[in-house]
Order: sequence, then C-alpha cells, then structure tokens
Amino acid sequence: MSLEYKVVETQIVTSEELESIVNRWVSEGWTLEGIQFAMSEASRRPAMAFVLFIKGEAGKKSVRKVAESK
Repeated sequence: MSLEYKVVETQIVTSEELESIVNRWVSEGWTLEGIQFAMSEASRRPAMAFVLFIKGEAGKKSVRKVAESK
C-alpha cells in the first residue's frame, strides 16, 4: 500500500473544531501527523489551521513508534 496524505484546512481554530476534525479522519483510518497554525498579525490567536494526516504503511509504523515510546 502506498503512502497517502490528507490536509484539512480550517478557519475555525478552537479545541472543539480541531478535536472534531481529528476524530472524524482518525475514525476513517487516517493517522494524525501534525497540526500547523497560521498566525495573524492582528491577533494572538491563529487565523487558521492545517491538520495533517497520513494513511498507509508509514502511518502504521508511526503509530507503533509512539505506542512503543510510552
């Protein structure tokens, strides 16, 4: 299986919205890779977020490494 990437962009940067995005895509078999925030000069809060997911063999290895490190 080849490695696939998914990027979900949101302008609603709240913990509830980010949690909803993560839960939705993880339940569909994607592995959370990270979250990147785009900041606005006019505010201390992020203007938007990019939630990054992977799917495939590398994603499974990533999950194993995190589980083993705990």
